[in-house]
Amino acid sequence: MSTYAIGDLQGCFDALQQMLVRIAFDPAVDQIYLLGDLVNRGADSLAVLRWAREHDIKAILGNHDLHLLAVSEGYATPHVGDTLQGILTAPDRVELLNWLRHLPLATSAAGFLLVHAGLLPQWSPDKALALAAEVEAVLRGPDYRDFLREMYGNKPASWHDELKGVERLRIITNAMTRLRFCTPEGEMEFKTKGDPAHPPAGCLPWFQVPDRQSAGSPIVFGHWSALGLRVESDCIALDTGCLWGGQLTALRLEDRQVFQVECAGQAGTKQWQ
Repeated sequence: MSTYAIGDLQGCFDALQQMLVRIAFDPAVDQIYLLGDLVNRGADSLAVLRWAREHDIKAILGNHDLHLLAVSEGYATPHVGDTLQGILTAPDRVELLNWLRHLPLATSAAGFLLVHAGLLPQWSPDKALALAAEVEAVLRGPDYRDFLREMYGNKPASWHDELKGVERLRIITNAMTRLRFCTPEGEMEFKTKGDPAHPPAGCLPWFQVPDRQSAGSPIVFGHWSALGLRVESDCIALDTGCLWGGQLTALRLEDRQVFQVECAGQAGTKQWQ
């Protein structure tokens, strides 16, 4: 049995099919974890969702997946470049969105913590999983629409254990699905998306914060295509810009072997997002 983590797909179904061949995926014995952003901007988000649901694939939520849920309920406006309409008008829309809503925000597999974007420096892996479970319980519960309506916003930007209600849920969600840069104290900065070598003033990549509580525990994440492939002892980044003409990357967790396939991308152009 092999366990694979695969970086951001964003609707690139053809690249996914190539990757399944590349890793010789056997659904009878192998397990796949998709690292969030299953949908949006790519050519066939509907096919990705249908395939993942039909094959009981493990996955975690990314910011684009949450955007789809918010749009589907009328709490967010589609962006220019969104490719969600096929899902929103599909005859199996309800089943697909319900499946998506029940995905975890973070999970563990084969000794790794898997999250779409990152962790705040105050969070150990165990604490992160417990906090993720708080959001998951709301998304899976009868009041999920209330959370989706209030989900958007950049505040609070810093974690405090005393946070409650929607502010607590929002900061957990923002960190795990949107985080790239933060201050050493953990105040998040959301405007900058580019090269980690050029951080905004007073900030650094979340995984370089000194003395973060998750240091030493291997974390696999996606979300940051400008970061590209990064394989360190406790930090493995797998978003390599498939959507923008880069590669789709998979990591076999048992031995950390990396597999890649080239991607045609959207309009064949790299636009790191």
